[in-house]
Amino acid sequence: MSTAADAGTAFSAFVEEVEPRLRRAFTLLRGAEGGREATAEALAWAWEHWDEVQAMANPAGYLYRVGQSRTRWRPERFAPPPVPADAPGFEPALVPALGRLTSRQRTAVVLVHGCGWTHQEVADALELSRSSVATHVERALALLRAELGVERDG
Repeated sequence: MSTAADAGTAFSAFVEEVEPRLRRAFTLLRGAEGGREATAEALAWAWEHWDEVQAMANPAGYLYRVGQSRTRWRPERFAPPPVPADAPGFEPALVPALGRLTSRQRTAVVLVHGCGWTHQEVADALELSRSSVATHVERALALLRAELGVERDG
């Protein structure tokens, strides 16, 4: 196998691992079309800079920033795809409540609780300290609980 083929195989395995995480994060925060576009931009950048990406401690977090910055020229709007009211576990008031959070709070809580990212992964992606992410998540959850009338999780 040649070096180019090795790089292609390694990149394919990498994409298989990180693409679903990036797509889910971007889709939750930017809607279906914006999510696809940001994911594609991030992965295109990863291919162009594959040697750099392979050496990164948290490539998914870095690529999250790439996807954000490469699609930043468009106004950021919280426009998740519509979810049927009868979907299991869906609270219709959640979408408007998320829309009323600050951008940082919404991003942090969606990445941590919606996508399963660790506080450190979110911190790396947003270029924040881990404690700042924890604070954003804590405040977001408190506001969501108050607005939705939830006293505790579960």
